Amino acid sequence: MAFNWFKKIVKDYPKFWETYLSYFDENQSKEKRYVVFDCETTGLDYKSDRILSIGAVAIQNDQILVGDFMEVFLHHEIFKPESVPIHGILREGKEEKIVEAEAVIRFLDFIKDATLVGHHVAFDIEMINQALDRLDVGTLKNEVMDTDVMYQKLKYLPFEHHSSLDELCDIYKIKKSDRHTASGDAFITGLLFLKLLRKLNL
Repeated sequence: MAFNWFKKIVKDYPKFWETYLSYFDENQSKEKRYVVFDCETTGLDYKSDRILSIGAVAIQNDQILVGDFMEVFLHHEIFKPESVPIHGILREGKEEKIVEAEAVIRFLDFIKDATLVGHHVAFDIEMINQALDRLDVGTLKNEVMDTDVMYQKLKYLPFEHHSSLDELCDIYKIKKSDRHTASGDAFITGLLFLKLLRKLNL
């Protein structure tokens, strides 16, 4: 009887989640890898809104690895036409769209145990975690760094002082190409991250 009770509380996770968790094995020897990512979404409510696209690029040895990137577009029943001018993603656009589960699995396979980087990244992390919750698994385990928080530390700004990605791009003279696309914002944030990393001597 006790054994049956124990079996009920030990959850059988899908293979993709077990693979993801295996990347955090402490015995693994690994070179430091960052993944800068961004999500374009239907809105800013992580409970009711959904991810439209994910863009991510890897950084190692203080360099953006342009060949080590991912970009996916998601199909969703939830669609808000009023948000199209921001992200430019149409319901029936030319991009190949995949279901949310496949997109999140691809994302986990890409990031592995990398440190995740983003601008105001808490929202993007929560959007991914909500998608993971719909797959009935856990939450992201990766370490996280926020370029806005890095700038706060560099300039000794109070925590409540927030700077937009556009503002910091202007300050550090970063060209804002493909702004408001997931892949474009990930690349721009990667450039900003490297500049801040050097200035903070991290």
